[in-house]
Amino acid sequence: MKKIYVSADPVQCGWLESLLQASNIECLVRNRFLGGAIGELPINEAWPEIWVVNDNDEARAESVIADALAPLLVTEDWRCAGCQEWVEGQFGSCWQCGHVRESNPAA
Repeated sequence: MKKIYVSADPVQCGWLESLLQASNIECLVRNRFLGGAIGELPINEAWPEIWVVNDNDEARAESVIADALAPLLVTEDWRCAGCQEWVEGQFGSCWQCGHVRESNPAA
């Protein structure tokens, strides 16, 4: 078994767990319910951790997680190719015309 991801957000860990399971990667979330122990335990030791059961799935699981989290990365503001409006970097489509950003500058 290998630990592949740690987050302070238990909801995000649950979402990533479901994506891994949908990709036929057997995994489990440790520390899922330790949030209430923060203060008694060091904060980062109470964070949920995602572990893959089969070590051979590690690279594929990391790829699934990276692909899932990529749109969440904050990037620089960008100009819409459809209407020339400036859009904040975290958005993948223009708020004014709905045009989808063609490339991710952070990629």
